[in-house]
Amino acid sequence: MKELEIAKTEVVSLLNTLIKEYKVFAPVGQNGFITFQEIHSGSEAFLDYINSKKPPKEIFFPQSERLFSYDLSKGEGWSVEEPASEKKQRIIFGIRPCDARSLVLLDNVFDGQLYKDPYYSGKRKNTTIIAIGCNQPSSTCFCTSLGGGPFSQDGSDLILVDIGQKYIVQVVTEKGKKLAKKHNEFKEAEDNSLSLMRDTIETAEALIKSKIEVQKVTEKLDSMFDDPFWDLVSEKCLGCAVCTYLCPTCYCFDITDEVTGQRGERVRTWDSCAFPNFTLQASGVNPRPSSKERLRQRIMHKFNYFVANHGMAACVGCGRCIKECPVNLDIQVVLNSILNR
Repeated sequence: MKELEIAKTEVVSLLNTLIKEYKVFAPVGQNGFITFQEIHSGSEAFLDYINSKKPPKEIFFPQSERLFSYDLSKGEGWSVEEPASEKKQRIIFGIRPCDARSLVLLDNVFDGQLYKDPYYSGKRKNTTIIAIGCNQPSSTCFCTSLGGGPFSQDGSDLILVDIGQKYIVQVVTEKGKKLAKKHNEFKEAEDNSLSLMRDTIETAEALIKSKIEVQKVTEKLDSMFDDPFWDLVSEKCLGCAVCTYLCPTCYCFDITDEVTGQRGERVRTWDSCAFPNFTLQASGVNPRPSSKERLRQRIMHKFNYFVANHGMAACVGCGRCIKECPVNLDIQVVLNSILNR
């Protein structure tokens, strides 16, 4: 399907139409930050932003999620109740390409060939992804080093390119094609608009200066498990887990039963390899007793173990962990230091 275009003045109207049929999530301003939330009017969407503070990952993998509830008070046995499945189709509008690509990585974990998480995969299949490319990548972005880019199509059904008064719409999947055909706000793109799109993409890609040879990092890590490098690099780390909680590809979780009397819920909650208790065993033994072992695990998992299991690094180069780290522990510096060992 050829590229389409939509005037920016038509976007609110399009969103209002979509809201009638879909559950629509979009970036909105909240307490000075951009977060992804369900919107009930097209005017709520804030599309002129760099990236959200928290990734929209939690639309598929919530920070806290009830898996089921149970009741042991029944006279003849017990009962289990699972959450009602979402019937309404969903759309995420305005996601950045790095976050759309992060879903492709998470699919390997929650929707792979061997293991399928019904809570995640049900939401994933039920959702159409409409991304907006990055005209002005941040100085902390290094997505091109991870196989992505400011206009990467991975994980998106439609991707919009901002050319001023219009968006050029690239159709990526059949799901995206069907949606675009249903709405007359999308028009066939004019030649001069396509020329502007190509210039915009070229300019944006040139703004990403960081180039990290991630494949070589993976190879270096094969022989670095006991390297004294980890003692040095971990000295700054506070173990606050900001990097993991704001990461679009981190997926560690804990499962707990929250019980009152004979009734309870089983809840899945985000966890982090940065926390001391993450690997604490009932015996009192902890195989990762200090920040050295915990930071090593984070880097080894993202750039070595995940690559061995799934053929790609568990990072999309969004730069959130760089921007938000309270002690300026820059993952780009860490990776380049590994290359220089």
